[in-house]
Amino acid sequence: MIKSMTGFGRCEISDANRKFTIEMKSVNNRYFDVNIRMPKKLNFFETSIRNLLKKYAQRGKIDIFISYEDMTENQVALKYNENLAAEYMNYFKQMEETFELENDIRVSSLSRYPEVLTMEEQVLDEEELWNCLKKALEGAFTQFVETRITEGENLKNDISVKLDEMLSSVAYIEERSPEIVAEYRGKLEAKVKEVLESAQMEESRIAAEVVIFADKICTDEEIVRLKSHIENMRATLESGEGIGRKLDFIAQEMNREANTILSKANDLEISNKAIDLKTHIEKVREQIQNIE
Repeated sequence: MIKSMTGFGRCEISDANRKFTIEMKSVNNRYFDVNIRMPKKLNFFETSIRNLLKKYAQRGKIDIFISYEDMTENQVALKYNENLAAEYMNYFKQMEETFELENDIRVSSLSRYPEVLTMEEQVLDEEELWNCLKKALEGAFTQFVETRITEGENLKNDISVKLDEMLSSVAYIEERSPEIVAEYRGKLEAKVKEVLESAQMEESRIAAEVVIFADKICTDEEIVRLKSHIENMRATLESGEGIGRKLDFIAQEMNREANTILSKANDLEISNKAIDLKTHIEKVREQIQNIE
């Protein structure tokens, strides 16, 4: 299944205590380049997020935006330090006996002494927080992959059409090549007769000249390799995901063969077809840059 490197995903998960909103997008890139923007409170999950994403994507420049609303942030717990309060009372009793003073300590007074009563934030449950975040991430990643697959199928169909056009150009060049040799032979014979007038040139001499010319413009090997590359690319398109680099390499080889055909062309029609061929290959290469 072909995947484009262009995609988008979004998911929102919330419960009574928290709310996560995940948005992500990607464009083509030679490598796996991930940029995550999230609250500092979630920074310790970055490695886990990257490892989870690797199950869904292999290449591309991916931007992930995470917003987090914590409804428990303002919830605190009141803590009573009984041991410290008892220690205060013991010292107060000693002071009463030592200085013969009245011990007038009340509960309301004792509670105001340092550290007897303290306010503490709720302890963060990392496992619970990760489970909620992971659920939101998986929802966004799933949608992200779906958009990539849809775009990948569109790329596949477009490349297949261009491969058919390339085969058509190759077939024309293959059919036209023998005609060029025959036309050259006719022109050569006509030129020889014009120069030598009534004199006759040996048939073997003409044949030898024609063979040399035919060898110069022969593109049989290039055509065979080009056809092979086209079929290889078509098969690769059906082979699965993670094929972008391989397709790019095949396209480079196709372009090399097309350049050779163009350099050997000694005919305007073949030159035009070779240029069309290079144009189609370049369009295919542009599309391949977006395939994962």
